[in-house]
Amino acid sequence: MRTSDLATRPRTRSVVIAVPAVALFCAYATASVTRHLRVRSTGFDLGIFEQGIRGYAGWGAPTAPLKGPGVHLLGDHFHPILVLLVPFYRLFPGPSTLLIAQAALLAVSAVPVTRLAIRRFGTRGGSAIGAAYGLSWGMQRAVGFDFHEICFAVPLLAFSLECLVDRRWAAAVAWAAPLILVKEDLPATVAAVGGYLILHGRRRLGGATVCGAVAAGLLIVEVLIPAFNAAHTYGYASGSAPLSGLPQKLLTVLMVLLPTGFLAVRSPILLLALPTLGWRFWSANPSYWGTEFHYSAVLMPIVFVAMLDSPPARSRRWLPAWCLAFAALLTTMLPLHALADPGTWRPDRAATATRAALHRIPDGATVAADNRLAPQLTARCEVYLFPFYPSAALRPTWVAIPDAPSNDPRSVAAREALPSLGYRPAASGEGVLLFTRSPDR
Repeated sequence: MRTSDLATRPRTRSVVIAVPAVALFCAYATASVTRHLRVRSTGFDLGIFEQGIRGYAGWGAPTAPLKGPGVHLLGDHFHPILVLLVPFYRLFPGPSTLLIAQAALLAVSAVPVTRLAIRRFGTRGGSAIGAAYGLSWGMQRAVGFDFHEICFAVPLLAFSLECLVDRRWAAAVAWAAPLILVKEDLPATVAAVGGYLILHGRRRLGGATVCGAVAAGLLIVEVLIPAFNAAHTYGYASGSAPLSGLPQKLLTVLMVLLPTGFLAVRSPILLLALPTLGWRFWSANPSYWGTEFHYSAVLMPIVFVAMLDSPPARSRRWLPAWCLAFAALLTTMLPLHALADPGTWRPDRAATATRAALHRIPDGATVAADNRLAPQLTARCEVYLFPFYPSAALRPTWVAIPDAPSNDPRSVAAREALPSLGYRPAASGEGVLLFTRSPDR
């Protein structure tokens, strides 16, 4: 069967389009869940998000004690879309549910990208680009750093972009509109979608989209987040001089464009990346400027669909090979490379022992836990972050910290202060130190 024949048969084509997504889901879920089981996930942010979703699942507020007593997550970032995970969390409570849901959402975003790529390059070339998209560094960084709400944004944006390429304007807006419920910076991306429509002559729909997105963004940042925030402010509004960290920012732009051989710059769809790059580069937080963490995942569908938006004919031969080769090369330094490590598939006795030690803490207990230990406890305990707690004002019944010397002066000081706060050793070994106190002390 020829590639062109395969691409024209709807049923076969649907299977071919689904293959990269299914494979990516398996890879994403395996990498993230095994990482958690090997005690390499963190309270910031897997534990925080589990606490918030656990609050929703209990018909309460999405509070996160890891960020402080009574901290309401909607006063930190605006992500009410997380309530969609509640039915799954109620059936399967635990951090792995969040990681598997994230894997599914990120993998689904490969469907519109692969579908569009097959139309442009045929079955083999399109499948290669779909795989390259799923293996792109921005997606892998998201998979490798716990759970984050942007996993909802990636598929919504991917389907919206496909509709823009196909000139299905109303559908593009319908897919983009829920981005407003994902995070407070994404209304700017929705406005950019409206701007793209205006650029293509759809002034009424585009103008309405821009106005609605801007109004929603202002409402979220100026009213809703402050309403849930104890200080009644939006805590991420500070900016920096645009030239701060310029080499790091330029490297990020280079890395965004390299996966597509710089061909994404030929399409105005790439303009939709400007809001995300803009807020990140304007921020005073250097963590936003580079290629680490999960912040670049939303840029991957933009840059790949921009590449697929009427690519030049001369690129048809080498472009799929370049995309896949570049993604495969970087994978040797990215989270999915762990799947090729034999150690990933061997039982981790240290991690098993650590989890067994933590099970000495009873369900429902209040615990001050180290960042690495926190997500092992958030499904069944009320967890605060050590070394900030225990304190004179808040003394959880249990303390769980690593059984290893710390280089953090705060952790050293907090550990030395435990006896004065009424704590006594409860257990040690298996890489964990447990302390407890009498509830009345």
